[in-house]
Amino acid sequence: MKKIEAIIKPFKLDEVKDALHELGLQGITVIEAKGFGRQKGHTELYRGAEYIVDFLPKMKIEVVCPDDLAERAVEAISNAARTGRIGDGKIFIIPVDDAVRIRTGERGGDAI
Repeated sequence: MKKIEAIIKPFKLDEVKDALHELGLQGITVIEAKGFGRQKGHTELYRGAEYIVDFLPKMKIEVVCPDDLAERAVEAISNAARTGRIGDGKIFIIPVDDAVRIRTGERGGDAI
């Protein structure tokens, strides 16, 4: 199994969710996050004063899937989240040793 963590722009969340759903992935976790990469934030003007916004709003998506679906899931996220502009985000792929469904005690692939 693989855990895929993707940091994306907030307005791309629905497109990414739909792309993962089309692959048959049922469960995802979405977390509101703030951060920056190479773009290093931006400058805004508020009531005549200029200030720097270091941390930009992002969405973190987490999904655990079987090994054979992982590459297609990464491709689906990448295609759905891409705008071609700086700040599109990152995808991390992490191996998962085991999973347990709390309600039933199922383990491994049955738990996801």
